[in-house]
Amino acid sequence: MKDYVIVTDGTADLPAGLLDELQVETVPMEFLMDGESYHHYPDAREMSLDEFYRKLKAGAKVSTTQINSYTYETFFEPILERGQDILYICFSSGLSGSYQNSRIAAEGLMEKYPGRKILCVDSLCASAGEGFLVYRAGLLRKKGMGLEELAAWTEENRLRVAHWFVVDDLDHLRQGGRISAAQAILGTALNVKPLLYVDQEGKLQTAAKIRGIKKVLDTFCKKLENDAEDPGEQTVLVGHAGNPEMAEKLKGLLLEKGLVKDVIVAEIGPIIGTHVGAGMFAVIFMNKPGVER
Repeated sequence: MKDYVIVTDGTADLPAGLLDELQVETVPMEFLMDGESYHHYPDAREMSLDEFYRKLKAGAKVSTTQINSYTYETFFEPILERGQDILYICFSSGLSGSYQNSRIAAEGLMEKYPGRKILCVDSLCASAGEGFLVYRAGLLRKKGMGLEELAAWTEENRLRVAHWFVVDDLDHLRQGGRISAAQAILGTALNVKPLLYVDQEGKLQTAAKIRGIKKVLDTFCKKLENDAEDPGEQTVLVGHAGNPEMAEKLKGLLLEKGLVKDVIVAEIGPIIGTHVGAGMFAVIFMNKPGVER
């Protein structure tokens, strides 16, 4: 048994099988759909992602909540009781208050269990980007990297995780205040796709407006070629929100062009899917040192 566990949360959006393989534990996150509460786990046990996106497209009203300190306490404590420490890699503080709540829970538990450690790292990443950081950390843990060293590596490298994505349904960005109603209507009519990214503060930003899927795919490829660290040696992540066809198309293109070593496909869960809408797809990779995302 390892002396510490990597924990993440329900926004990390890595495939359940991969999380199991890496021995990463996940704090579920709550969402409300048409007034009913659900918890999202990596295996989507309370609501399948197919059902979630079907209802979202049909106009269901959905909202999400941050993780409170009590939930963290009840999740972390059994790990400490079995004699293991915790490295918690959290959803970006730029998008949620969960990180601060995790710190509150950690401080209280470390007083209760003075021989144990809980190191909370703000990923400054979202969704599949957070998952990609967790994936890289999980590989290093399997190779034997210790708790403090891995926490330091995660903090040092989190801003190198590049998130590039486009959305299909502009109305969700409108509802979130990212674009105006007029921009949403015009963008839909012209088939314009906003190119978004997560910035240095862990917040969503718009980089450009791109017309047509072909240009979107070309842009993703150019970002990889120009910014990624040894892209041909990287396993990158392609994420999608109920859009497996486009995810597979992007995966095939990256492999066909020989741009990457391998591709992990991950479906975006309800916590982020609520805000980006069905149809979003993304490419996630590690930038070269010194390249700002």
